[in-house]
Amino acid sequence: LPQVQENPDNVIVHTRNVLPILVNGMDGIMFKGKPIDITELKNLTKEFIENPTNNLELPEKKLVSIPIFGDVLVSKQIVSLQSDNDTSYGVYIQVQNEIAKAYNELRNELAQDKFGTTFAILKETGQKQKVNAIKMVYPQRISEAEPYDSNLALR
Repeated sequence: LPQVQENPDNVIVHTRNVLPILVNGMDGIMFKGKPIDITELKNLTKEFIENPTNNLELPEKKLVSIPIFGDVLVSKQIVSLQSDNDTSYGVYIQVQNEIAKAYNELRNELAQDKFGTTFAILKETGQKQKVNAIKMVYPQRISEAEPYDSNLALR
């Protein structure tokens, strides 16, 4: 499991910047408190990460100077994933995969638009500067919270 990371600068994270995804003990997926089907997860997550219309209910953006791209508005998004102790391993992995697909698709779309190739090919061909620039535009920020026990709430 990933190591717990401290918040040494006591950075305040605004609620609008956090996407809570919860997988309950019956393998149901809650996206921002509403039930969704796994087939919707990738596209909803992409929209949250990208916030293409600068929606005030989606993550804030900050201006970042990125090599190759110049000044870019980058989302302050964090995807928060939490599961119940009774969540099946298979569904948990499916949810993780859909979140990863959202980041990968955004990165691929940017690579295709700017460089005429996929993000994977940029990585395979050792084009580190372009890869790092794309990662800076779409930083992968996923927080995996400790599983909770919904049965405790019923006692």
